[in-house]
Amino acid sequence: MHDHRRLGRELELFHADPLSGAGLPVWLPAGAAARHAVEEYVRELERRAGYQHVYSPPLGKRELFELSGHLGYFADDMFPVLRLSADDEFVLRPALCPHHALVYRARGRSYRELPLRIAELGGMYRPERSGVLGGLSRVRAISLNDAHNFCAPEQVGAEVAEVLELTRAAHAALGVRPAGFRLSLRGPGEKYVGDDEEWQRAEELLRAALGGLPYVEAPGEAAFYGPKIDIQVRDAAGRESTLATIQLDFDKPARFDLSYTDGRGRRARPVMVHRSLVGSMERLFAYLIEVHAGAFPAWYAPVQVRVLPVGPAQVAAAEAFRRDCVLAGLRAELVVDGSLGARIRDAAQRRVPYAAVLGAREVAAGQVALRLRDGRGVDPMAAGDALGLIAGVVADRSAELLP
Repeated sequence: MHDHRRLGRELELFHADPLSGAGLPVWLPAGAAARHAVEEYVRELERRAGYQHVYSPPLGKRELFELSGHLGYFADDMFPVLRLSADDEFVLRPALCPHHALVYRARGRSYRELPLRIAELGGMYRPERSGVLGGLSRVRAISLNDAHNFCAPEQVGAEVAEVLELTRAAHAALGVRPAGFRLSLRGPGEKYVGDDEEWQRAEELLRAALGGLPYVEAPGEAAFYGPKIDIQVRDAAGRESTLATIQLDFDKPARFDLSYTDGRGRRARPVMVHRSLVGSMERLFAYLIEVHAGAFPAWYAPVQVRVLPVGPAQVAAAEAFRRDCVLAGLRAELVVDGSLGARIRDAAQRRVPYAAVLGAREVAAGQVALRLRDGRGVDPMAAGDALGLIAGVVADRSAELLP
């Protein structure tokens, strides 16, 4: 069992400092580099699927969250209201959906625009109790890969099916271990919005979207505004947890009076599909650090290449190769201190996918000898070919280090 908190310290991915506060980790350069690569990938995956990305503020007027229902149904999971004056009160948002509803209603909408897919990697805040906080898995400041897809009722099935396919692609690229699906439904003793007819309709739509996929039902696990599909993953210890979700919401379109003009010129109400492909960056990386034991696939490894000259005479050539790597879009660094053996071992311990060794013979021949972090060596090859090999593996987002 690999503990992401220990690995996070050893690999300098993130830092928990009492001055920052419990549940408020600081991402260090290595962790930030890996996170940035994943964010870029997910954002581009969404863009190609027709999503439009926005920015919205991490807090809003109290009235916004009264209208959304969060203050009435979710207040226990929200930070206290920030009061500037008697008529000027703000709330740190616990979710992004109210702001995305404002994006939708910024102007009139036509059925020709639907489905309208609004995405954001945005901050939200929840006052988790100090006893449950730990590393990146439970935090108070959450960076969520979120989107809200506004569609006509007859488009819901196709929309959910497409989200499931996007999620499958993202999880495969990241090296996530799938564990199945859970249909989270209402349960007794909880507060929910909406009427029974809307809930039944939403549950039927999600069951239809799952089609022949195997799933289990989980009464009592629904969001307060609608049922959801929880996409389950398995960690390094074989335990199951939720990483991504798809939720149907008839309530917020009604609360925010969202509408579109249908094909006959009539006013119609859209359905809001909440979805996250990979969940929050914090929980995602808590999972990825453990399931990969810190050895991320090369495409989002913090440092992809360490360039190691055998001696001082090879430093200039090594620096030139490092520079070529950077210009090719790779994250590369030059390390010259210590014995070659110690530098190769340190690169492997830091989970760097490739160590590029340049000795006198390699420099004379214009070559590079690659050493992989798993201990394998590759025969010396032309520097351009070595660069092409690494760049190709990264571009393919392969789980392997050799083509």
